[in-house]
Amino acid sequence: MIEKLAKILLKKKLVISTAESCTGGLISSMLTDVSGSSNYTKLNFVTYSNEAKNKILNVSKNTLEKYGAVSEQCAKEMAEGLKEKTNCDVALCTTGIAGPTGGSKEKPVGLCYISCNYKGKTIIKKVILNPKTERKEMKRQFAELAIEFAYGILSGNNISD
Repeated sequence: MIEKLAKILLKKKLVISTAESCTGGLISSMLTDVSGSSNYTKLNFVTYSNEAKNKILNVSKNTLEKYGAVSEQCAKEMAEGLKEKTNCDVALCTTGIAGPTGGSKEKPVGLCYISCNYKGKTIIKKVILNPKTERKEMKRQFAELAIEFAYGILSGNNISD
């Protein structure tokens, strides 16, 4: 799927930026695994802490306090802040709980919000994986789902559910 995303980014001459929390830079790494990636990726962040989300992406302290870092509201502000900070065409973000610890009944291990800002619109996808999935595998799955999500949006197959 990464090759398909790279191809559409190159074809449309788009620049993508990422801000990752639960995926810890894995999406950025996958994007740059493809030859020619310097043509579509310029600036990516790992914003693991609330402080980083606030200082780098301008996620409001109120959002972080009221809804938490793992929320639709935070994911939306991450994508919009990333777009503003980098002036990219596509802003792709992840925030979630990869476990094995952490999580709650309302926000279980395996929950991830993926956000993508493109053409002035931010779309958010909520993902829930099996909480028993090993942490590294969960991060990999979150990253792959984010790449598929971005590809769907760029190819016109908006798969937002």
